[in-house]
Amino acid sequence: MKSAYELAMSRLEKSAPTTKLNAEQKKKLAELDSQYAAKIAGREIALNGEIAKAEDFEKEESLREQLVSERRKIQAELEDKKEQVRQGKY
Repeated sequence: MKSAYELAMSRLEKSAPTTKLNAEQKKKLAELDSQYAAKIAGREIALNGEIAKAEDFEKEESLREQLVSERRKIQAELEDKKEQVRQGKY
């Protein structure tokens, strides 16, 4: 008798089967992670410098929101490219 977890996993496998990644895909995924980590770090350094120089709370808050927005945008772009690699399109 299967547990609820095992039943759920078997249903998930039927609807969205897992795919095995080859060495080249794994390498590309690692490269993308590295590149996008650098992009995020660069934006954080630039915006944190501007935040430190901000003269009022509103400007500082606006820059913090911009940092969060840019981080989300970069991470979404990363996930799109990773999905392309997984599907063999990149």
